[in-house]
Amino acid sequence: MKPATPPAAKGTRRTPAAAAPATNFIRNIVEADLAKDADAGRTWGGRPGPAPVHASAAPDPARIRTRFPPEPNGYLHLGHAKSICLNFGIARAYEGACHLRFDDTNPEKEEQEYVDSIVAAVQWLGFSWNAFGTEHRYYASDYFDFMYEAAMHLIDAGHAYVDQQSAEQMRATRGTLTEAGAAGPYRERPAEESRRLFDEMRRGMHAEGSMVLRAKVDMASPNINLRDPTIYRIRFAHHHRTGDKWCVYPMYTYAHPIEDALERITHSLCTLEFEDQRPFYDWLLARLAEGGLLAHPLPHQYEFARLNLTHVVLSKRKLIELVQERHVSGWDDPRMPTLAGARRRGYTPQGFLGFAERIGVSKSDSWIDYTVFEDCMREHLNEVAARRIAVLDPVRLVIDNYPDTDDETCDAPNHPQHPELGKRALPFSKELWIEREDFMEHPTPGYFRLYPGNKVRLRYGYVVECTGCERDSAGNLVSVHCNYFTDSRSGTPGADTYKVKGNIHWVSARHAYACVVRLYDRLFTSVHPGAGDSDYRREINPDSVKLVTAQLEPSLKEAHPEERFQFERHGYFVADRIDSAPGSPVFNRTVTLRDSWNKPH
Repeated sequence: MKPATPPAAKGTRRTPAAAAPATNFIRNIVEADLAKDADAGRTWGGRPGPAPVHASAAPDPARIRTRFPPEPNGYLHLGHAKSICLNFGIARAYEGACHLRFDDTNPEKEEQEYVDSIVAAVQWLGFSWNAFGTEHRYYASDYFDFMYEAAMHLIDAGHAYVDQQSAEQMRATRGTLTEAGAAGPYRERPAEESRRLFDEMRRGMHAEGSMVLRAKVDMASPNINLRDPTIYRIRFAHHHRTGDKWCVYPMYTYAHPIEDALERITHSLCTLEFEDQRPFYDWLLARLAEGGLLAHPLPHQYEFARLNLTHVVLSKRKLIELVQERHVSGWDDPRMPTLAGARRRGYTPQGFLGFAERIGVSKSDSWIDYTVFEDCMREHLNEVAARRIAVLDPVRLVIDNYPDTDDETCDAPNHPQHPELGKRALPFSKELWIEREDFMEHPTPGYFRLYPGNKVRLRYGYVVECTGCERDSAGNLVSVHCNYFTDSRSGTPGADTYKVKGNIHWVSARHAYACVVRLYDRLFTSVHPGAGDSDYRREINPDSVKLVTAQLEPSLKEAHPEERFQFERHGYFVADRIDSAPGSPVFNRTVTLRDSWNKPH
């Protein structure tokens, strides 16, 4: 993306500038529109509003306007991240503005908790809805009054009517994909009568389901979405922002285009399931512009393929079930495909941006393997995560010939690819913790780590030779014994005289930080959970989280919440943002060093 340039002065229109290279069809559309000045004459009255608000206003300082319009009925998930990156990223690349708009037209499922979580998620990804001196954070409910007046205008103009058929009767007259629909008994109802009934609906004089307001379009259209779609229904529900002011609520297909037009959106980017709705989008805006309610130029809708990711479920209904049925600890459980869970897992905003760039934007649906997502996270974490040592399955290593009370420090780089980050001191003493898998009393062929008589290097430390082990009465391994070579310390001239094949990591037992570490893995074992008639809950991975008490190098005790590290040999970990306390962080595994799911699992 090219660097942002200063906003145009009020009253001027920015001349087209060289934009970022086109990398997908959306960018191609934007660049073509800018090149031909497709939105010439677009003004901005300083706030969203109908035609009079923008009639005598200055040219819009934003070259384009996009919007991210979530419904606040759940937490955002990985699929939303693609839309966020696209809408905010396109606006950023072309000196535009992206609005954060809450489509809160369904009061029965929407809550302030979800609004707050959406705000936090978008900000965490690094995007802002502040542009050209204005905070572009809006709600569909901001426009309820206008939407109601627009519906009255449609009635007066002969483009809408109140229908008292039951839902079953409306379905029966709607037709099929191969058969045209039929006009219902109320389609030619006089405008005055529909206006009266719609006003009575608004005042709560009719029961839910007893009547709806329908647009009067074309019952014979081959596109079923144009066969007089419902645009208002009765709902006696408390709204989280407007309270009990309304008992009629607009349908999303009616509200969405109006919101775009009031906000002067230029490129309304939707997923492919809205492609069949575009003719109604255009029809509605044209009717309201004809009546002088909306200003030209009108928005245009463009559709792109949604994110289809293996090994996850992105259905809000299923995510709610996972939370309510306690399959997970909450919306921010690190195994959840929510952005709140991703943040707690230790995924990074930069990793999301890299993922969005890698998968691109297309018009055709396809499945993206979860490994691609994990690889993007690994690439970024490899660059930014400091290296540390953690022993996840510890067993004691006793260096018999090391002085009992002595200790010393060994130097280890903070990041091998970034020497400018310096080194850290690792305490070394007679007793160490090593990984249990780094010792075998009876080694298999090709095993180069500790076994009686074999030498290995303690990473950043000395070469040691295994002399044996101790077991308890049940045969469980208690400790491993060895001797060290005093002239073999890493970084000293004598170190080069020792040629060993094994190199193991360790922490000093006397100085280590004992800590709970959560080893997270994919929540589902199936590539496509719930495919066909299967119950996705039966495909939950029983090993999606394991808790271990690990021994960590002492510097990790001072880790801050959300501070990320590579635990050498094990993968990337983050100090939990919720459960970590000063001096006692809890660590979550973000992702392993390499993919293990392409192997038999």
